[in-house]
Amino acid sequence: MTRLFLIRHGATPANEMRPYIMQGSELDHPLSAAGEAQAAAVGNFLRWFNLAAVYSSPLRRAVQTATAIAERQGKTVETIAALRECSVGRWEGLSWDVIRERHPEDHARFFDNPVDIPHPGGESYGDVLKRARPAIDDILNRHAGENVAIVAHNMLNRVVLAELAGIELRHARRLKQTNACINLLEVRDGMLSLVSLNSVLHLDEV
Repeated sequence: MTRLFLIRHGATPANEMRPYIMQGSELDHPLSAAGEAQAAAVGNFLRWFNLAAVYSSPLRRAVQTATAIAERQGKTVETIAALRECSVGRWEGLSWDVIRERHPEDHARFFDNPVDIPHPGGESYGDVLKRARPAIDDILNRHAGENVAIVAHNMLNRVVLAELAGIELRHARRLKQTNACINLLEVRDGMLSLVSLNSVLHLDEV
């Protein structure tokens, strides 16, 4: 059996804003103090599992979270560009309220078909899945029979998880991904399946 821990990075200042702002692949914020505590909690929880490797998106918030995991395992973090967050293009740094007010037509067009229609100047859900799934499959093939961790992002995790859960990709944003959550995926008899979604029990004391 191969076990994959797919993790969302810890919180950043952008995640803590209310209303929160879009933070795609263009904004490269570090973790907030709360995010650092969340990353430490993930690392502490995963110390009970012998990880063969720790992979990460190259964005700082993901690398910081992955490092908190890897250091507890005596590992180093390997970054993979295909695991970066969805590019939200010209909507980067804006809240959904502002986007709806300033760009009503683009907003409506995107939500009508987010699988094929990209964020203006950015990527669609389909674009993200197309680059992320092969990277994840490659990691699983490299570590057959082992435990491995990947630290990625809200939207990237959602599109991968939607496919595994048999949910229409256009509904991927309905899948909750709390900062520093853990999703457990397993490969048994060559079949990749979703075992648990958005686990946050390790964050109870953060």
